[in-house]
Amino acid sequence: MNRTNRTFRSCVGAAALAALSIPALTVSIPAIAAPPATADAKQLDQAVEALRGVDSMKADFVQTDRSGQSVNGVLTLKRPGKIRFQYEKSANMLIVGDGKALTLIDYDVRQVQRWPISNSPLGALLDPKRDVARFGKVLPTGNPNVVSIEVRDRTHPEYGVITLIFTRKASAPGGLELTYWIALDSQNKRTTISLSNQRYDVPVTDNDFRWNDPRPRNRR
Repeated sequence: MNRTNRTFRSCVGAAALAALSIPALTVSIPAIAAPPATADAKQLDQAVEALRGVDSMKADFVQTDRSGQSVNGVLTLKRPGKIRFQYEKSANMLIVGDGKALTLIDYDVRQVQRWPISNSPLGALLDPKRDVARFGKVLPTGNPNVVSIEVRDRTHPEYGVITLIFTRKASAPGGLELTYWIALDSQNKRTTISLSNQRYDVPVTDNDFRWNDPRPRNRR
């Protein structure tokens, strides 16, 4: 097993956690009476609207664990709830989310792992009946052009914490661009996903979220 694969496997759990964060914040917010919005509430609403405005996206990413080891890849996103982490060839792995579950395909060892959304980190945030504002908290950044949102379900600490960092950009949906996020799981494993070269409203089909099953046919 090469060094890249060892690095990847050391933080794959946090990668799965991170994968769930994007569709988590694209859920609809019920129309209910609310008190006058504070500055933080406005920033949170802006971040949610920015993510909701992304119908499809592709971006390059770098995944880095807490020891500083990293692996590259391409992220593909399509609403509602579809996401694909295509890792560099040397990793020989893939993570695909279909809106119902997250699947890890490991071609080196010919294994497939699947996490039902209800059992996945931050899975509670994928319920469209829940109000995202209950789980999001604006963190100070000291920079008016940077918005930081911490997302956690305090009733389920085992789901971990996601911190999403946005940069103000006029050409991005909603004027905010998701540039990276930090995932901290319940075992205190930290993973950072940094995005670059974001392309919005690009052609993305359901075929982009299909994958080849490496398992022997008689064992599926």
